[in-house]
Amino acid sequence: MFYLVKTPWVLKKLYPAGVWDMPDREKVLYLTFDDGPHPEATPYVLEELSRYNAKATFFCIGKNVAQHNDIYSRVLNEGHSAANHTFSHLNGWKTGDRKYFEDIAKARKYIDSPLFRPPYGKISKLQLKHLTEDFGMKVIMWSVLSADFDTAITPEQCLKNVSLHAKAGSIIVFHDSEKAFTRMKYALPRVLQLFTEKGYRFDKINL
Repeated sequence: MFYLVKTPWVLKKLYPAGVWDMPDREKVLYLTFDDGPHPEATPYVLEELSRYNAKATFFCIGKNVAQHNDIYSRVLNEGHSAANHTFSHLNGWKTGDRKYFEDIAKARKYIDSPLFRPPYGKISKLQLKHLTEDFGMKVIMWSVLSADFDTAITPEQCLKNVSLHAKAGSIIVFHDSEKAFTRMKYALPRVLQLFTEKGYRFDKINL
């Protein structure tokens, strides 16, 4: 499995319409969680965030919101942001544009947010242009991947991926999903503790 833990500048240049970083004027990190809500992983994340008065952005799959609306409501009630991650977790590179946009529109019936993240980070330039210009959405990418989705790495490596690369303004990707739970469960509380001790705070993306 190939991926880059830290997003290179050249990729940001290729897709300038995407939001890859937040302003770095203050010591703030932006934790994001993809693929929920999940009945076990999402409540765990919420409990850990509350210990540090941390806020985050949850990129939710529409069908999961429909299935676990109580957990979705809890995300919002606890002051976090929810955002669109399609209804069916579609890969933009492998999905026709019409079907892709219809799936996003379906998710918008459950998720009231202008923020969108493409599953797998895979979206064509045309799809990106249409979403930003015609849908009026903000496409949120990332600065740092925890790689918690990678079953071949250890929980310790997942932690290192974030601790070694995150800096002020970084958008960091975790997953509140079954597949990622073992690695995320280990890394998240340690990331929160480590960066809190360094004087950082954690905020939701608000654009």
